[in-house]
Amino acid sequence: MPIRDYADYDGLGLAQLVAKKQVKPIELVDEAIARSEALHPRLNFVVFRDYERAREAAKAKLPKGPFAGVPFYLKDIFADARGMPTRQAARFIPPIPFDHDCVLTARFRAAGLIFLGKTNVPEFGLVPTTESKLYGPAHNPWNLDHSTGGSSGGSAAAVAAGIVPLAHANDGGGSIRIPASCCGLVGLKPTRGRITFAPDFPDIIDGLANDLVVSRSVRDTAAALDVTKGNISGDPYWSPPAPGSYLESIRRKPKTLRIAFSIIKLDGRELHPDCEAAVKNAARLCRALGHEVEEASPHLDQQVLLPAFMALWGGNLAAGIDFIARLTGQKPTPDKFEGLTWGIYEAGKKVTASEYLQAKSALQMAGRETARFHEKYDAWITATLGAPPVKLGTFDMEERDPAKSFAPIIDYVPFTAMQNATGQPAINLPLHWNRDGLPIGVQFVGRYGDEETLLRLAAQLEKAAPWYGRYAKIKVQ
Repeated sequence: MPIRDYADYDGLGLAQLVAKKQVKPIELVDEAIARSEALHPRLNFVVFRDYERAREAAKAKLPKGPFAGVPFYLKDIFADARGMPTRQAARFIPPIPFDHDCVLTARFRAAGLIFLGKTNVPEFGLVPTTESKLYGPAHNPWNLDHSTGGSSGGSAAAVAAGIVPLAHANDGGGSIRIPASCCGLVGLKPTRGRITFAPDFPDIIDGLANDLVVSRSVRDTAAALDVTKGNISGDPYWSPPAPGSYLESIRRKPKTLRIAFSIIKLDGRELHPDCEAAVKNAARLCRALGHEVEEASPHLDQQVLLPAFMALWGGNLAAGIDFIARLTGQKPTPDKFEGLTWGIYEAGKKVTASEYLQAKSALQMAGRETARFHEKYDAWITATLGAPPVKLGTFDMEERDPAKSFAPIIDYVPFTAMQNATGQPAINLPLHWNRDGLPIGVQFVGRYGDEETLLRLAAQLEKAAPWYGRYAKIKVQ
C-alpha cells in the first residue's frame, strides 16, 4: 500500500516513524522501490538494483542507528559494498560484485540504512554532468532536458524526486556540491581526512576526494557525518577533532560570524545573473540574521592552480586505469573509453614525478593562502556553479584534448575544485530558484576542520528560508 506522505519526511523523520512502530522498514523499502521503478524510466538514475537483498534486510533485525529502516542508494564510485559491482560508468571495469564492504558502507549499514542499489555517474566521475556511454544520461527532476550535475548525478536525482531522502555521494572536484546545486539539495563536502577510504584505498586523488551524502535537510547531512566520520589507523590524512555530535551541535545557533562573499569568478569574469542574484540574496539573508558580511575573496591564481589540479587528476586517473588493467588482464585502448577520458589518461601518463610534486606543492600553498583568509572570515559565500544547470549534451565527452574539453567545464564550475585542493569543508544550500524553476545553489566554505560552523549556519539559514517542502514532483507516464 503506498505511503502517501513518504516524501514529506527526511531520513531521520522516516527512521522516527520506524522507531515508533508507525511504519515497518519493509513498507519503506517497498515504497522506495515502487517509486524507483515508476520514475527511473524518466530519470535514468539507477544502474544496479539490489531490491531483493534490500527487502531481506528490511525484514531482519536492524542496527539501532539513527537511520534504522531508511532506504538508501550508493553511488557507483568507490562505495564498495558486498554483493554489488562498482563500475564507475566505465566499460573497462567488469561488473564483478565485491566480496566485502568498505569502512564507509559498513558505517552506513551500522546506521541502519538499507541499500537499494547503485546510482548513475559519468565515466570515472570526471565531469560535472552525468551522461556516460555505458549508462546514458541521468535527467534532472526539475526539468528532464537538463543535467543533474555530476558526478553524483544519479544520487541527486533520486533524492530530488522524493525516491529516497538521502543518498551516498562523493566529491573530488565538486561532485557532491555540483549535483546538489543542480537538483536543489543540501550537499556537504567534508574536511580532507574526515572520512576514511579504508580498507581498499589509502586516499583518493592524493587527498582531493571525500565522501558523504546529498540530502534534503541539514539535519540528515549532520547525522550522516556523525555516523561516517573517523579515521582508521594508517590513513595518510587525518582531520582535526570533530565535535561529539554534529547533529546535536546544529541545535545551537552560530555566534555572530564574519562572512565574506564573492560575485565574480576566480579569473575575474562575471557569473550568470541568476547565480549572482543567488549569492547576493544569501549574503543579505546572512546579514539579516545578524552576521557581519562583506565582499572579499582569497588570493588564488587560477592560472597556476588549474594546471596543478589537472596534473593530479590526470596522474591519478592514469594510475587507476593501469591498476585495473593489471587486475583484469586488459590493455587500455582508445575504443574502451570515452574520448575525454582517453585524452586525460594520455595526458596523465606524461606527467613526470617532478611535475606531479610541483603541482601538489602549488595546491598545498593554496591551502596556506585560504587558511590566512579564514583567520579573518568564518565563512566564504560563492555561487556553486557559474550558470544554471546546463542542458544535457552541452559538454563534448569525445573531445580528447583536455584543454579544449575542460575550458567550458571550468567556466561552468569556477569554484568547487578549490576546496578539494585546500581540503576545506564546503556545503551547497538550495536557497534560490530562477524564473525557469531551476535550482541555483549557493556554496558556503568554512575553515579547515570546521564543518560544525558551516552546519550551524546552514541550519540557521534553513530555518530562516525553508526549502524542505520544495521537491520535484514528477508525473509518471
